[in-house]
Amino acid sequence: MARSGIEEDLITRGHWPLCGIDEAGRGPLAGPVVAAAVIMEPDCGLREHMRDSKQLSAARREILFERLCSSEKVWMGVSMVDAPSIDAVNILNATHRAMQDALAHLDRKPVYALIDGTSAPVLPCACTTLIKGDQSEPSISAASIVAKVTRDRLMTRMDSLYPEYGFARHKGYPTREHLHALETFGPCPLHRRSFRGVR
Repeated sequence: MARSGIEEDLITRGHWPLCGIDEAGRGPLAGPVVAAAVIMEPDCGLREHMRDSKQLSAARREILFERLCSSEKVWMGVSMVDAPSIDAVNILNATHRAMQDALAHLDRKPVYALIDGTSAPVLPCACTTLIKGDQSEPSISAASIVAKVTRDRLMTRMDSLYPEYGFARHKGYPTREHLHALETFGPCPLHRRSFRGVR
């Protein structure tokens, strides 16, 4: 994966601690949107292993997630906004809320944040948004892994509560199987009723 060097340049210029922020779950019809904020020490030994979560197998994501969680040189904050709240405020505002809360949950407070995408919430530190930042900046890649694994684990647990929908397989995304289940059973409490395909 090509690295842009933006994160490295910011750290070199004294913008430290620096965190990456990313989300998982903007597109599904069910479940929360999850955001993660991650700070990795430059010498933590994990930076070169980080990749966009979508480019990794589920098994590889789990391995990297556990390594991030066990490292004493990594700080993580995670937050999620549930389906009723998404319906109430819309998915963009829900995503921004999750990002704000994820950063607030960091034990180490960053002076700068790199955010995947084109839209940033109001944060208590300077920030830059980067299109496909999860593919180019290690801290955003790490945040994408943390958010994705956290959300996937939750949706897998929800499968046992609502087995008719197949959440363990599609994690709430609008697959043919999921749409058929919605037509057959209607929405459950996890569904985003404001989303096309549910309403």
